[in-house]
Amino acid sequence: MNANTAVQGKGLRTVDIVYIGIFAALIAVCSWISIPAAVPFTLQTFGVFMAVLTLGGKRGTLSVLVYLLLGIIGLPVFAGFTGGPGIVLGSTGGYIIGFFFSAVVIWIMEAVLPSEGWAKIAAMLCGLLVCYALGTAWFMWVYSRANGTVGLMTVLGWCVFPFIIPDLVKIALAYVLSLRLRPVVMRG
Repeated sequence: MNANTAVQGKGLRTVDIVYIGIFAALIAVCSWISIPAAVPFTLQTFGVFMAVLTLGGKRGTLSVLVYLLLGIIGLPVFAGFTGGPGIVLGSTGGYIIGFFFSAVVIWIMEAVLPSEGWAKIAAMLCGLLVCYALGTAWFMWVYSRANGTVGLMTVLGWCVFPFIIPDLVKIALAYVLSLRLRPVVMRG
């Protein structure tokens, strides 16, 4: 056994670390792309879905974690070229943290379900629901502390309902693109 094999058996290979970094950067770039609409939306969730589907659960989730840590320490990787703990502790911070839990859910479902298309789409839908739930609960808590009580349906109307169709499109696009990219990445 050579030294390279020993290192590979214990952790991440250099190529894994490179892919994790590339996909963390992809998520950042996706967060900076804002699509104008009645309620503007970014492509962050698309980046998260692409990372987990293309790299697999472990590497994809690590890329989301790297992205979050970069933003928390202040690099402008979040939407609107923002960063820092204030963004994560703000009213929409639950959705940002929800990206990590979304990736974890997809990773778990990837390990449990067959590797068929419907299972991957179901995993992304479940991950998205987790992100919505965490983000909405966090938004309600932060908003209520600053402005008084707000109803669940009001918050869903602000933070979830306008994003459902765009998020479904992002899921479909991530699924199709990952089918092409995953075989290439898995060879690395």
